[in-house]
Amino acid sequence: MEEEAKQEFTKDGSVDLRGRPAVAARTGRWKACSFLVGYEAFERMAFYGVAANLVVYLTTELREETVSSVRNVNNWTGSVWMTPIAGAYIADAFLGRFWTFTVSSIIYLTGMILTTLSVSLKALHPQCTPDGACAPATRSQVAFFYAALYTMAIGAGGTKPNISTFGADQFDDFDARESRTKASFFNWWMFSSFTGGLVAVLVLVYVQENVGWGVGYAIPTAGLALSLLLFYVGTPFYRHKPVRRGAAASPARLVGRVFRAAFANRRRQLHGDQLHEHDAAWYAAAGTKRRLHHTRGYRFLDKAALPAAAAEAEACTVTEVEEVKLITGMIVVWLTTLVPCTIWAQVNTLFVKQGTTLDRTVGGVRIPAASLGSFITISMLLSIPVYDRVLVPLARRRTGEPRGITLLQRLGVGSALQVAAVACACLVELRRMRAIRAASATAARDTVPMSIFWMLPQYILIGVGDVFSSVGILEFFYEQSPQGMQSLGTTFFTSGLGVGNFLNSLLVTAVDRATRGGGAGKSWIGDNLNDSHLDYYYAFLLLLAVINLAVFVWVATRYEYKKEYLSDGGDVVAGMASRETEMAGGGKGKVVERSKVIDAPLVVVEEVRAV
Repeated sequence: MEEEAKQEFTKDGSVDLRGRPAVAARTGRWKACSFLVGYEAFERMAFYGVAANLVVYLTTELREETVSSVRNVNNWTGSVWMTPIAGAYIADAFLGRFWTFTVSSIIYLTGMILTTLSVSLKALHPQCTPDGACAPATRSQVAFFYAALYTMAIGAGGTKPNISTFGADQFDDFDARESRTKASFFNWWMFSSFTGGLVAVLVLVYVQENVGWGVGYAIPTAGLALSLLLFYVGTPFYRHKPVRRGAAASPARLVGRVFRAAFANRRRQLHGDQLHEHDAAWYAAAGTKRRLHHTRGYRFLDKAALPAAAAEAEACTVTEVEEVKLITGMIVVWLTTLVPCTIWAQVNTLFVKQGTTLDRTVGGVRIPAASLGSFITISMLLSIPVYDRVLVPLARRRTGEPRGITLLQRLGVGSALQVAAVACACLVELRRMRAIRAASATAARDTVPMSIFWMLPQYILIGVGDVFSSVGILEFFYEQSPQGMQSLGTTFFTSGLGVGNFLNSLLVTAVDRATRGGGAGKSWIGDNLNDSHLDYYYAFLLLLAVINLAVFVWVATRYEYKKEYLSDGGDVVAGMASRETEMAGGGKGKVVERSKVIDAPLVVVEEVRAV
């Protein structure tokens, strides 16, 4: 009877909001995730309702120049994706995901309300006279608008890294059925995200340009408020991970400890069978960390766990060393995602400005250039079910990999599709330049006699590529993060997008200054795109993307995946996220299946099947 009562609770140590053990049948799984998925759809509608058309608002309403507006959009978007580093640290080390999200969501909603007021109240934005003369924005109007935007960015710091990981926390890794369901979670999580983005670029952008900016911002603000109510309705069903407080919860301190110990032992001989580690019982009693299997990468760090160091205050275990190896490996992979993130930054900036020069008339209706971004979302929404229900089962039968292909293979496919998208954008721009010359449409307000739908292939390629890259990056950094650091691990995804936007801002500014030549030359990205050389800039991005893809393949072939000892009822098994010989371009590798482990510090018996 006691055994039956024990089995009612989750096996991974999850608790409810009051800190009591979570009852498996009443909490978590898709029952809880449905509320989180609903929030995500509304939140993405709010974010893209502002971001998708922001460059148009800055140039048409605040009268900013093209390069200045692109730089400001990139800086704000970069901040939105960088602030989650602080939010994730606070969640993992102090407040937990739920309470960090709660405080941050209030700040986020406040920012949305202020932004809506800024574009709605006449005193807070420039006015135009009936004859078409428009006054420039005053310093106070600009300050209020950007203060509202950056209030949103601060709030996003606590919501973005915690809501997706909080959703993944609703599945028990020690329950076989829930673990299998979790493999599809991030696919459907991004599906809801893309749905909210689709509403923004299809509906809200049109409302902003044809009805009014105030109405176009008020709708997503109301949607965000509604989504928060939806989130808190699901509170009784949520599972929570215990917070690891103290020094052990700080990745910076952990990395510092391991590197200091490795440096102190740098002259000693390394003996793999003598490395210091706690036994399985210690980790079972601790409950906040899972024991990691020793791997061969970054061998110099293994010296931090040599036996002599075990008697010192700064002694490191094999698991601590492996956690630092995971963080180091994730940083290396993260660096290869920066160029793809820089390419993504074009979608809401130069792609939109490029589209404003083309013929946008469809059936007598002039569509907003930013609405073409809806095809990214549509291609994602169509591709995710195909990927999850068709491609994954087919690939799984061939490779034996539970996900069909490995995480880094998925990222590799996405990066290759982005290279194709940039190549397509470059070719379309070359055709646009030919159309400009043929029609002599070199004035800034001239409409190029070329349909905007020529840009459609580049949007679709980016959308399909995102099914592989964006979902893959989010899942990779969650799965490969050390236990208790998943929120911080997810910030590798968000910070990559942030740095990508900052890099694009830097590139646009540098290229503009270099090609303008002190005012004597013609800028590649001038205010008048009909008399610029945007094709040269796209060719430059294409070169960067090709080089980055080659570097990514080199990194992926050398990456070692996380391997955990998962304790279940006294047995110890090797984790599903095992080391694999990664072949980014396909080919043979090895999959390490779950197997019993001899209860000795560093001995694991693995059943290996060649793929």
